Amino acid sequence: MSKRIVLIIFVAVVLAGCASDRQEGGRTGTIQIDGSSTVFPITEAVAEEFMRDHRGIRVTVGVSGTGGGFSKFLRGETDINNASRAITTTELELASQNGISFIEIPVAYDGIAVVVHPSNDWAACLTIDELDRIWEAGSTISSWSEVRDGFPDRPISLYGPGTDSGTYDYFIRTVTSVEGGSRSDFTASEDDNVLVQGIAGDPGALGFFGFAYYDNNRDRLNLVGIDSGEGCVEPSLETVRDGEYQPLSRPEFIYVRADRADDPAVAEFVHFYIEHAATLAAEVGYIPLDPEAYNITRTNFDERVEGTVFGGDEARPGMRVVETLQAHYGSSIDDSAR
Repeated sequence: MSKRIVLIIFVAVVLAGCASDRQEGGRTGTIQIDGSSTVFPITEAVAEEFMRDHRGIRVTVGVSGTGGGFSKFLRGETDINNASRAITTTELELASQNGISFIEIPVAYDGIAVVVHPSNDWAACLTIDELDRIWEAGSTISSWSEVRDGFPDRPISLYGPGTDSGTYDYFIRTVTSVEGGSRSDFTASEDDNVLVQGIAGDPGALGFFGFAYYDNNRDRLNLVGIDSGEGCVEPSLETVRDGEYQPLSRPEFIYVRADRADDPAVAEFVHFYIEHAATLAAEVGYIPLDPEAYNITRTNFDERVEGTVFGGDEARPGMRVVETLQAHYGSSIDDSAR
């Protein structure tokens, strides 16, 4: 083989390698994500799109519930935590003890859907007080007739996310008036698809999970409207976005470990997530934030703004993302407010 042919082959191999690097975005690495089953569909969609454009970066997305995910995250075992609620005061204390700093990134809105078996034609709407009496710790309600006069004397069976779930935390904290969590005699699962199957097969069922899971199973479940004192409202893209569906509308988050944010692969993934969150969230049944919220969030990540404005002592039902961000950081176009 002549030296000229060898040189041509060598140049071809180098150019092919450069083309591969360009295809992969010039990055390599692994990003580990865990946490909420509710946020999982959004993050999974983002990860799939990201890895198509960045073939050298592997993104793994697990599901252990918001609380279980935070446990791993605050031990430094994962780079990003999916969370269907904001970080709690207890978790903030653990973060401080473990020396874990983080960047909080709201990514979408979701409503918590209350659902029943499709044969249930009586519980089209429930009040917050009725949900409280059903789910509060120590509740002995075992029949639909005990919920409201006129409901049939049929057994009621309850389904919901496990206690590590952020959806469970948010729902119980919002609807019950008794401290100490909920009654324990319900069928629990961190996998919302398991809950869908259970409720769809149980005529006496009442359960709750993220609206997107109802939206993907409309033909198998009946949706229950919620009356918080101003009439019955069902969750929908419109009622969650405009705040009409209260108090069971809430933002969804990812939390990024601050010590991993400077890793080029992680930083590129987070930028990609923020850029595409609105489109991909809508595709999987969630409600995008206002564009201004994504602008502020992008700036916060670029400036490595650590801590929480939604969690800990700040947490309260019905928080609107863009208003909360503007109250703390000002407009994305007003740098003097920072």
